[in-house]
Amino acid sequence: MVFTPGRPIFRSATAAIALIALSATSVTPAFVTIAAAQSAQPKAQGPASVADLAEGLLDAVVNISTSQTVKGQDGDSGPVPMPKVPEGSPFQEFFDEYFGKQKPGENNPSRKVQSLGSGFVIDAEQGIVVTNNHVIADADDIEVNFTDGSKLKAELVGKDTKTDLAVLKVDPKRHKLVAVKFGDSSKARIGDWVMAIGNPFGLGGTVTVGIVSARNRDINSGPYDNFIQTDAAINRGNSGGPLFDMYGQVIGINTAIISPTGGSIGIGFAIPADLASGVIQQLRDHGEVQRGWLGVRIQPVTDDIAESLGMTSSKGALVAGIIDGGPVANGSILPGDVITRFDGKPVNNVKDLPRAVAESPVGKEVDVVVVRKGKEQTVKVTLGRLEDTTDAKTKEKSQSQTDQDEDAAQDVDVLGMTLGVLDDDSRKTFGIAKEVEGVLITDVQAQSIAANKRIEAGDVIVDIAQEAVKTPEDVAARIEKLRDEGRKNALLMLASKTGELRFVTLQMN
Repeated sequence: MVFTPGRPIFRSATAAIALIALSATSVTPAFVTIAAAQSAQPKAQGPASVADLAEGLLDAVVNISTSQTVKGQDGDSGPVPMPKVPEGSPFQEFFDEYFGKQKPGENNPSRKVQSLGSGFVIDAEQGIVVTNNHVIADADDIEVNFTDGSKLKAELVGKDTKTDLAVLKVDPKRHKLVAVKFGDSSKARIGDWVMAIGNPFGLGGTVTVGIVSARNRDINSGPYDNFIQTDAAINRGNSGGPLFDMYGQVIGINTAIISPTGGSIGIGFAIPADLASGVIQQLRDHGEVQRGWLGVRIQPVTDDIAESLGMTSSKGALVAGIIDGGPVANGSILPGDVITRFDGKPVNNVKDLPRAVAESPVGKEVDVVVVRKGKEQTVKVTLGRLEDTTDAKTKEKSQSQTDQDEDAAQDVDVLGMTLGVLDDDSRKTFGIAKEVEGVLITDVQAQSIAANKRIEAGDVIVDIAQEAVKTPEDVAARIEKLRDEGRKNALLMLASKTGELRFVTLQMN
């Protein structure tokens, strides 16, 4: 056997095993054939190179630099005193020059603070650049830097704090721009190759490659979290830069990382293009985002709640309250309803509904599928507009708006709770708002089922299993009826002292 320096003896482990076996003993031709076939079988692998793809995209990705004037802190009485230095010190001349120019009140002068981020051009003719809102937030000056070293001043077209997106505009006549297009992020699969280009730590034009690690990530950064997770290296300064698929289309906007050190550990998040493109178009058209508004308070549907409502699965969003003056304050949707579809889109969990509503046009009439008292029905709703600082009343209406019958009511103990009448005296005792109606919980036994669900004295039972209750006897009768029906849990709508509603389930066995 001849060894060639610097070259592998065997091309693959399979071929090596076959050759060793042949030299050791007699082997049937079939074995050799199988080994050779296994060695020659191609294996799936990543792209050989992304150089051609990156070369065509680098000019569309820009660096965003901003400056902000930060004022000195108030409360200081005068100039900073000159440090004491030895006579004849070489630094004395410097200190004399610097501190001699100070004026009263200038001990904490304003200073310029600069920051860096990334962005990309989506419209070369109009000079439209996209980045993150947090990259340009509170900036006095915004500058776009291109790969050839040229710079252009940028003006802010619009920003959206809820999705952390911002749209900038530069003069396209002063620089030849290259634009990229948004792709369909809904088609991105876990394991697909992606490429990020950005300005990490001020090192412009940096290309990194990875895969889609996960989709639909909720990192609790906002109400519409639906991030693409990637292991492509994303660091400080990459914010606002594009995440490309292998066709050169933008499927995400890099915006956040998880890192205990501040550097990449392979967990980065990008706003999906399907969400970003609609927001960006509204910012271009209106300078702001106009979102649909349903006017409901919602909470998750747990397994216990689903069982209490006679549902086969814990999907949907449970309506815990209706906002007065909102689109569904007319009774089209009621507290206790479970929304399972909105405008043709499935609502699998509580996070799906706000995203679907926000992406719908203001004033649009939509079909909303709800489960009400165990039966599915469709209601039509005309959406209002979600205001960032809404002045709408946030008082929720319960299902029962009738006057409470206080005649002959007695305190009742049920499921670890002592129940009493909600009258003027009890309202004053517990500080309960006058618009709250239902049955008062006057005491909760320690270590009881109710106590474990964080029910407290002063809470008010509004309804049980979507039927209104007015007296302690109503509660006891409703619980007994549910037991007779074979139910294991009772679904209670509770109102706090201020009227905030929530649902809890209590086991009845």
